[in-house]
Amino acid sequence: MKISSGIFYYVYITTNPGKTVLYTGITNDLRRRISEHYKERGNTNHFASKYHCHKLLYFEIYDAAREAIAREKEIKNMARERKLELIKTKNTKMNFLII
Repeated sequence: MKISSGIFYYVYITTNPGKTVLYTGITNDLRRRISEHYKERGNTNHFASKYHCHKLLYFEIYDAAREAIAREKEIKNMARERKLELIKTKNTKMNFLII
């Protein structure tokens, strides 16, 4: 039997306001991380910041960090069209999610 640590890990996909760029990341505090992306927008040292990827489109929740990391890598290796299909399985209209 697997016992949860009470900590959850989120694999998420954000985009910029024009929905032209997708960014996949992982965190244990989704609300904080999305806020950080917003505050860091325009910073050219980081991909998500450089391209203003602070609008949440999709997320998955995991109990184990290893599983979340593996899933993040899997999503990052997907072609853009496949990522869009994945997002649309839970967010058919590609609306920005509020958490």
